[in-house]
Amino acid sequence: MSDYNITFARSARKELEALEEKIVKRVLPAIESLAKAPRPKGYKKLKGATDLWRIRVGDYRVVYHIYDDKKIVDVTVVRHRRKAYE
Repeated sequence: MSDYNITFARSARKELEALEEKIVKRVLPAIESLAKAPRPKGYKKLKGATDLWRIRVGDYRVVYHIYDDKKIVDVTVVRHRRKAYE
């Protein structure tokens, strides 16, 4: 199975850059691991959305689209769990 490419929405990149360094050190490896396994253990489909998925990284959530035909994982949201679904 070939790896997926990881892309970031502009807003997700800004959210990631705004996080504390110690949080980024936990979140970024989890995002990078989506290249090998875009549907890792513990991932969930968001209710009410046709193609949005999320993973937990401590108190933070990473919301993303999976495009299997193009082998792309597009990260759209990286937020604290209280604000992740707004």
